[in-house]
Amino acid sequence: MTQTAETPSFVGQSVPRREDAALITGRATWTDDIAPAGTLHMAVVRSPLAHARVRGVDTAAARALPGVVAVLTGEDLAGEFAIGLPCGWPVTEDIKIPEHPPLARGEVNHVGDGVAVVLATNPHTAQEALGLVEVDYEELPAVVDIEAALEPGAPLVHEDLGTNHCYTWPLAVGDVDEAFAQADVVVEGRYLQQRVLPSAMEPRAVVVVPEPVGGAFTVYTSTQVPHFVRDLLALICGVSDSKIRVVAPDVGGGFGSKLNIYAEEALAFALARRMGKPVKWTETRSENHIATTHGRGQVQKIAVAATREGKILGMRVRLLADMGAYLQLLTPGIAVFGAFTYCGLYDFGAYSFECKGVFTNLTPTDAYRGAGRSEAAYAHERIMDDLARELGLDPAEVRLRNLIPPFSEPRTAPSGVMYDSGDYEATMRRAMQLVDYEWLRAEQRERRDSGDTVQLGIGIGNFTESGGLSPSKVAAGVRLQSGGWEAATVRMTVGGKVEVVTGTSPHGQGHETVWAQIAADALGVHPDDVEVLHGDTAIAPFGRDTYGSRSLPVGGVAVHVAAGKVAAKARAIAAHLLEAAEDDLEFTGGRFSVAGTSGPGITIQEVALAASLANNLPEGMEPNLTADHHFDPPNFTWPFGTHICAAEVDTHTGRVEIRRYVAVDDCGPIVNPAIVEGQLHGGIAQGVAQALYEEALYDAAGNPKTATLAEYHVPTAMDLPSFTLDQTVTPSPTNPMGVKGIGESGAIGSSPAVVNAVIDAVAHLGVTHLDMPITPEKVWRAVSGAGHTARARQQ
Repeated sequence: MTQTAETPSFVGQSVPRREDAALITGRATWTDDIAPAGTLHMAVVRSPLAHARVRGVDTAAARALPGVVAVLTGEDLAGEFAIGLPCGWPVTEDIKIPEHPPLARGEVNHVGDGVAVVLATNPHTAQEALGLVEVDYEELPAVVDIEAALEPGAPLVHEDLGTNHCYTWPLAVGDVDEAFAQADVVVEGRYLQQRVLPSAMEPRAVVVVPEPVGGAFTVYTSTQVPHFVRDLLALICGVSDSKIRVVAPDVGGGFGSKLNIYAEEALAFALARRMGKPVKWTETRSENHIATTHGRGQVQKIAVAATREGKILGMRVRLLADMGAYLQLLTPGIAVFGAFTYCGLYDFGAYSFECKGVFTNLTPTDAYRGAGRSEAAYAHERIMDDLARELGLDPAEVRLRNLIPPFSEPRTAPSGVMYDSGDYEATMRRAMQLVDYEWLRAEQRERRDSGDTVQLGIGIGNFTESGGLSPSKVAAGVRLQSGGWEAATVRMTVGGKVEVVTGTSPHGQGHETVWAQIAADALGVHPDDVEVLHGDTAIAPFGRDTYGSRSLPVGGVAVHVAAGKVAAKARAIAAHLLEAAEDDLEFTGGRFSVAGTSGPGITIQEVALAASLANNLPEGMEPNLTADHHFDPPNFTWPFGTHICAAEVDTHTGRVEIRRYVAVDDCGPIVNPAIVEGQLHGGIAQGVAQALYEEALYDAAGNPKTATLAEYHVPTAMDLPSFTLDQTVTPSPTNPMGVKGIGESGAIGSSPAVVNAVIDAVAHLGVTHLDMPITPEKVWRAVSGAGHTARARQQ
């Protein structure tokens, strides 16, 4: 296959994922597979109460169990930690941040809060010993509802804070009061974002190995962010970061839940240091439901002011965001991150946003696929349908009247941020064409007129999202305590192969395949000759890891630029060896030749060898073909799309069946179409699941009602429809590849599309509001209640 620098051959192709062979043949290495000689196994005693004082912990029986090495409480380990678990996104100066020790000391604040740890010679003994630890609890009142938590006299999650109010974060652009005063119509909505469980295929796990000399540690952990874990463990445990090597082996999904530093990682590190032996912990699925962060958890109040023709003049958004009992790494910032996208793809002049963070006696919330932007898209798409119903207009027409016109250079959105590029109408009309929108509307009218028991609804989910989470200055502006750059190193070996070292850390995204495609095009080699190294801070010491749809538009672009530097150096050496000017060289099929001559030229592999021998290089040039690049983009990227769902609703049973699902997404130029489709399939599955199935439920005392997968409905392939996918391509001007990112788009556009479809199917029966998850019982009760109300009015 032939490559040229100007006409890439591998980027844009569905090159098969090189990661998959190991995964499907059982040859992958998971953290739980790692057990060095002498490993001690850790288990955590967890509170069964949502809120209680710990009056005493009796460990005698557990310590007496054969095979148990130690049983330790929070007080026993207090001296092991320099600080508690940190919050890395203190969104306001006056934010209230409770102390968060890795093990509770004196008080537990949610079911699953750790009280003690057991170390044993095998995992079964460690689990058995948990039941022998006796904890004397004095139960305290708990608060589980975020609105109730702000009421006067509500139980306090943290008595020392004196309030359950964590912070208030405001944003205002334009004259919102004037916009609402001039409006012909004002529509208000109150929508719930239920808590959801990330439910990664691989639960969390960590193995900490103290090295025999030098006071160093190797930490194997199932994480999205090995560099964050290294840096934060150093702070928590008071160790130099140069003494900590973090390795993320194969990671079985994360969806945001592994974008964190957890108590168990800090405990395993402290215990390995204390005992001088490897310490291992693997989460059970039941622990995963109460000890790993949850997603979502919001009450959304949104209002739009509009003309009679449906043109939006202004928008108000007021959020209550559930923090849970503690602030994990990014907890306060998740809802704030969505502040900039509640305006969606729509063009209007006035916008205000306010978010209040609220403590509850529940598991902490944090990032979950589409963090902040999924919640925003859900709210703005629900209110668009509500506005259309109020005005008696078609929901698609209302959206089309308000879309931002096409633009190819950055422009200011209603929220005040700069969108990079977009052609929203073209994308929306393509989706309407693929789903046959007008035909579906005609069928819907026929079913309504005939009184069919199975009604048809059509729902639209338009969105744009702030992807490519990156600009360091923007991060600092919202008080995020992290740079947004990404690092890459590209080098050619003496044998002419290519090594790519990336600071991103994949957990299913296909970086090894895609980064190889990018480097192969730049260097004129085959992707099979490119090795991609990642997920090990000893190999890739610099990196900001993987989340926020940032891997390709930040990390992949860093690889692209670094490979370009290597190619440029190779060109200079080739020109020197061929005694020609650089501008006279052609680079085709991995070979440099002088334009207009018949000579054989020189391959890039021969150039790599010459660069290593270093005896005939241009004056002043350093040996070897290698280059680094740290890419810090000037702006986010802004992927966008239109998802349309056609759903059938049985009005007698409440059963919902998705008949057709179309998604047209724009993530800029596509490197690997098959991987893009895979990301969309997974994201849409998660969004459909939130719309119809998933919810982390608690009773009034804070006890989980969905503690296992028997109660928590993670959908299977049988629960999901086929998807029709298509793309438009609007390059981003923020990076030289023009790419935007796709990992979260499916989860952002799908929930509103599905919910709007279900409500649209029964709106003519008087049901204009349903909260997620839309179970058959909810639909049946709503339709039955609306019918009773209608009959009562007739009487």
